[in-house]
Amino acid sequence: AGVCQGRSLSTRAASRALVAAVAAAARRVNARYERYLERSFPRFYVLHSTFKTGVQALFLEVKEIRRIKSKMSRQRLSPQQLPYRDMERLRQFRRDVLKAIPIGIIAIPPFANFLVIVLMYFFPRQLLIRQFWTPKQRVEFLDAYDSIRRGSYPTVVRSLALAARSLPEPQPRELLQQLCAQVQGGARPHLAQLLAVRSLFAGSLLALSRLQVDHVRALGQVLFLTPHLPAFFLRYRLRSHVLEIRHLDRALLRLGLGQLSEEELRAACYLRGLNSTHLGRAECRAWLEQWLRLSCELQASEASLLAHSMVLLSLNYSRPPE
Repeated sequence: AGVCQGRSLSTRAASRALVAAVAAAARRVNARYERYLERSFPRFYVLHSTFKTGVQALFLEVKEIRRIKSKMSRQRLSPQQLPYRDMERLRQFRRDVLKAIPIGIIAIPPFANFLVIVLMYFFPRQLLIRQFWTPKQRVEFLDAYDSIRRGSYPTVVRSLALAARSLPEPQPRELLQQLCAQVQGGARPHLAQLLAVRSLFAGSLLALSRLQVDHVRALGQVLFLTPHLPAFFLRYRLRSHVLEIRHLDRALLRLGLGQLSEEELRAACYLRGLNSTHLGRAECRAWLEQWLRLSCELQASEASLLAHSMVLLSLNYSRPPE
């Protein structure tokens, strides 16, 4: 029995050594192949390297999502009870999955893989999720998306100023009209000015459920929601997205801004309406601190003010407040 056991151990050791040798040989071949690509086809090498890195990042992301889901099931947690990074990872993963659905549907028919590759090559911003963007593409695409949403910012402010005319209480109405005029004039509002008109956004004509449809569509574009949804569904999605950001804000406050990496800091600002791709770390942190002070003061019933503040606080951020 001892002899048989010794032979079995020896066989397993030999198998492991063989697997290790094959893996090492494969790594050497792959390294030579990548050096050849880099020398001979540099543009293709960038795509190849980005795709390889993207697959690895996506694999790690899926592992993290499984860990988070397991933790939620084991501890019976809701998404709002998660730490900031886990909550943000779940939010981003859901968005990535939704973005990947069209390309997945196109790839279903036989022999459609070639078409998918062509589409992904020519339309990377529209079809590829962030793990498969090059660093240069990341900056370009974030700028492109921000340019699209910033196109709706003047409409949001104009619609808000128009809606303010119909408010019955004269003093808060005048404060809101002054605030809109200030932003339209290129100035940046103070936090106290936003809090002074908070009562107007809960239950009045400025609540998300009572805004004009064009006003809601413009606000939806700030959060990258398609304006072609039915009005009732768009209002629902807009409110749920804003409240999700509010939950993230509270989790971020518990974590502390000082714990964020520069990449996380920029991503947090970008999600909340500010194009942070060309701002310094100190500027991003100052803006996010102001945002958190506002968000953590507001109740869920004041979600409309939080949605409008994505525009009011970021539209003229490069200029000093007046």
